[in-house]
Amino acid sequence: MFVFVCAGCGADLTTPLSQVALPVHAHQSYGNGVQLPVLMRAGTFAVDPEPWGGPWRMWDEIEPGEAEARGIHAPVHALSDATPGAVVIAPGDVRGTRLIPEKRGGSCCGLDGADGPNMACEACDSPVGTRVDDCSLWQAVRLGSDAVHRVPVDGTHPGSLSWTELAETGEAAPLFEPIATWGGRSGAGHYWSWSPQWEAAAGHALAHLLVASQGQPVKVPDGVATDVFQRALDALLPAGAPKRRAVLAGPELPSPDAEADILLVPIHPRTGRSWTPAGPTASAYRVPLPLGVWLSLVSPPPYLPVPASGRMPRDVLRDDPLPLLPYWPFRADRRTFEHTLVRLPAVRRPWLRTILENLDHEHLA
Repeated sequence: MFVFVCAGCGADLTTPLSQVALPVHAHQSYGNGVQLPVLMRAGTFAVDPEPWGGPWRMWDEIEPGEAEARGIHAPVHALSDATPGAVVIAPGDVRGTRLIPEKRGGSCCGLDGADGPNMACEACDSPVGTRVDDCSLWQAVRLGSDAVHRVPVDGTHPGSLSWTELAETGEAAPLFEPIATWGGRSGAGHYWSWSPQWEAAAGHALAHLLVASQGQPVKVPDGVATDVFQRALDALLPAGAPKRRAVLAGPELPSPDAEADILLVPIHPRTGRSWTPAGPTASAYRVPLPLGVWLSLVSPPPYLPVPASGRMPRDVLRDDPLPLLPYWPFRADRRTFEHTLVRLPAVRRPWLRTILENLDHEHLA
């Protein structure tokens, strides 16, 4: 485990933390006026390899070859010139800092980090990080890679669970959930919606599915995967046959057959690496999914809650009143989709570039 200290004076700025993979939804902006929860679990940190926040440069200001050197293979609106490698933690794990009031940014309901670092070390007053808790953004603190140092600490160092252990103990991510809203004249409230984490995970995976398709139709497994991916794939790819076949693969599942073209596999939550098969399917394209999302695809809930009369049977979910399900079709998160696709070298292919340039919101539904 590690404690992060101020690079200027050495003061402790965090509790002891263990490293995990950066969540797929770390760069997501969701809805309008939505109060998203904390991005990172307490006691963990992740390193964001990409720059985040200002200053920004527009695409036409980028030198030839510079974007590709940074892993961007298609035009984007703007690129951040901030220092990469920020340490992302939960706000509750911060110690020995204070907010910088004049750095509140263009926030709406909280802090958005638009003006750069808005947190300073209490001991020496050096800017050390940025707190983000504005509406529609995941709440987090980003410690500048050039403003803090990582110091090992004594104590228990959590080991990395095996894939088998993760499959047995991991928690499935619910497909829909209540979304909190900031209080207005009518006060705080909530509504039922598709899970923001699922929408981001779908956007990330959909970019990989397009690359894996090679421009051909793709058939995903029946069930939840069809609800999440098939409409978007059918809208973005040409109709017809033959179809490339995507299957679920991972720990505790039977080995996929050799005819599978695409594997939907889990991401290890600590290392960030995707599960890798052995045997004839090792060459199939692996589409990475967050572990909780993958677990829900592998073992979806048996059924939605339904009213029951008489005594409550043991296998009936007790839920009264029933949750209000979303009244709109599932949509992959567009920003996550674009963020992922422009970072895949295959996007330079003309047919993929055409999809990216002509993308419409309805294509992801």
